[in-house]
Amino acid sequence: MIGNRLLPVSGKQMVKVFRKIGFQVERQRGSHIVMSRDDIVLVIPDHKMVAKGTERELIKDAGLTVGEFNILLKK
Repeated sequence: MIGNRLLPVSGKQMVKVFRKIGFQVERQRGSHIVMSRDDIVLVIPDHKMVAKGTERELIKDAGLTVGEFNILLKK
């Protein structure tokens, strides 16, 4: 079981997970991808590995728990 442990992910993997819950890519400028859903806007760094603090904040801002994010990541 994965649980609430943060898994190392890339920016592209985060985009895939957020698309599964209804976010859409609005634009990309340089290494930052802007996604939105309703009035929530996420700015995801397009890096090979997203920093853990950044990953945790993006997951929280998207309205998910780390456990829910991990489940969506594995699907």
